[in-house]
Amino acid sequence: MDLIPSFSVDHTKIVPGIFTSRVDILGEEKVTTYDIRVTKPNVEPAVEVAAMHTLEHIIATYLRNDPDWKDQIIYWGPMGCLTGFYLIMKGNRAPKEICDLVTRAFKSVENAEEVPGAQAVNCGNYLMHNLPMAKWYAKRFADYLTKNAENAEIFEYPKSERMVTDDGREFFDS
Repeated sequence: MDLIPSFSVDHTKIVPGIFTSRVDILGEEKVTTYDIRVTKPNVEPAVEVAAMHTLEHIIATYLRNDPDWKDQIIYWGPMGCLTGFYLIMKGNRAPKEICDLVTRAFKSVENAEEVPGAQAVNCGNYLMHNLPMAKWYAKRFADYLTKNAENAEIFEYPKSERMVTDDGREFFDS
């Protein structure tokens, strides 16, 4: 079975940032999945679950209402490992080109006074939110992006080095 592209990223070397995870062609249109990595995997603690849920609600709402980008947004949701989010957009822009959008989306959390869609009728776990912690994570990440906007490391995936056998098979250590 082939290893999916996101598992070929060296998670011991990745830093918080914005990365192109994959580019797909749907019909005649390119669709790009971005890895929005908020914490350093396996080093920093994962984002607290209720805060992650709150970030998902607020930022998804922000992105789908941004007048310049809303028609390009397909999906915003958390990674299972709780170290970041996936952003799926129409087109294929370099991660640096969407840095301002992502920074503004995280900064929008700072001004939130309530969590959109946090009612039983709108959400499958409406009681699991933590706005104060979401604000803390959002500020931390927005400040980090602003400080490191010229650092190429936050836009380029570190790839795993895999040995390839003579017959073309990849070797994975256990």
